[in-house]
Amino acid sequence: MTQEASSGPTDGDAVDSILDEVDSSSLARRGFIKGGLGVAGFAAASSILAACGDDAEEAPAPTATDAPDAAETTTTAAPEPTDTVAVTAQGPELEWEMATSWPTALVTLFGSAQYFAQRVGELTGGRFVINARPAGEIVGGLEVLQTVRDLGVEMGHTASYYYVGISPVQQFGTAVPFGLNQRQQNAWLYGTFDNEGRRSGIDMLNEFYAEEHGIIVFPGGATGCQMGGWFTQELNTVDDLNGLKMRIPGLAGRVLENLGGEQVTLAGGEILQAIQTGAIDGAEFVGPTDDLILGLDQFQGDLYYYHPGWWEPGTAVEIQISLERWNELPPEYQAAIQCAATDANMRTMATYDVFNQADLQRIKQFAQIREFPPELMAAFKAETENVLDTVAADDENFARILGPWREFRDGIAEWHGLAERSFLSQQTQV
Repeated sequence: MTQEASSGPTDGDAVDSILDEVDSSSLARRGFIKGGLGVAGFAAASSILAACGDDAEEAPAPTATDAPDAAETTTTAAPEPTDTVAVTAQGPELEWEMATSWPTALVTLFGSAQYFAQRVGELTGGRFVINARPAGEIVGGLEVLQTVRDLGVEMGHTASYYYVGISPVQQFGTAVPFGLNQRQQNAWLYGTFDNEGRRSGIDMLNEFYAEEHGIIVFPGGATGCQMGGWFTQELNTVDDLNGLKMRIPGLAGRVLENLGGEQVTLAGGEILQAIQTGAIDGAEFVGPTDDLILGLDQFQGDLYYYHPGWWEPGTAVEIQISLERWNELPPEYQAAIQCAATDANMRTMATYDVFNQADLQRIKQFAQIREFPPELMAAFKAETENVLDTVAADDENFARILGPWREFRDGIAEWHGLAERSFLSQQTQV
């Protein structure tokens, strides 16, 4: 789905060229946020959270027709106050800019940022306006985290693993190869754990983000399990990976290279031309809907569309906010952000599930659908564990999260391997 940012200057135009419940109390206890909810603040925040639940069924999911034309304005301001939301305390009038990593053409991901901004406006009676800006309008798509960190913009909407060049810990916020599917990722991020010292994933990530970047993050969108990519040749054995040039992100690229392939960094908008000219043998992006936006249905030749995307089994995107700016917000606005982020996370996944099933039918007309053979999947899995161990040996922060993350992954895999797996395997066979 991405290129990764390095610790130095990055190509901010890389993404532009694609096409033209964190628990506040737990954060407060660790000193991440200042103060607590007073009586009035608590009442306002409670009404906001209640409104979030009540109004959630009425708000439409983003569709292709909702996306603004690139030639038109790209600002997504909050709407006027509505009768469906009751705010019990007047907050200050604020207007924030939100840099994103997405072009407007990606109605899924940029649509997620727009929906989040809309919900914050609704939950604050129109007094807190957030303008969602596409990649390149404020900063390049791979420069969002750095710009939020340096107070160049109030907030961002991006994928954390774009920044593994800054720290490999960033991989956990988006997706880890052979990691968690979307339900499992949400359980890890939001889940309430026992009293034996274990914390939720978002707690661990926000502790790292606060210390490393001075920011706080909230899950704000999800793609589900992604596809395994487009190839001009069939892949049957590990030997077929030798010399294979593939656009693939992050730590998964290390896995490919260790198995004889070559990781290629390439902007999404360049994939079609690179495949046509033979510059690459394969490329991954997201799934049917987003992949069709790249124009891969225009390729003249044999294309194989593989699954699953083992490096992104449950991809999440983040809303990132400077802690300095976060601490300046009244509690009810903080509650509105958390509520809107959770809502956007759910709605984005639903949007992908609606769009992808339809667009898969289009892809079946020009590409051959293939599943990675067991031999390849076994090799990918074994090498993934080796790469994770190697990174953990060199990075203390990564190792600190990897241990409990692995424990959670293995436990929930066993649980989902029972009823969930049994039902899914039978769903289309009985």
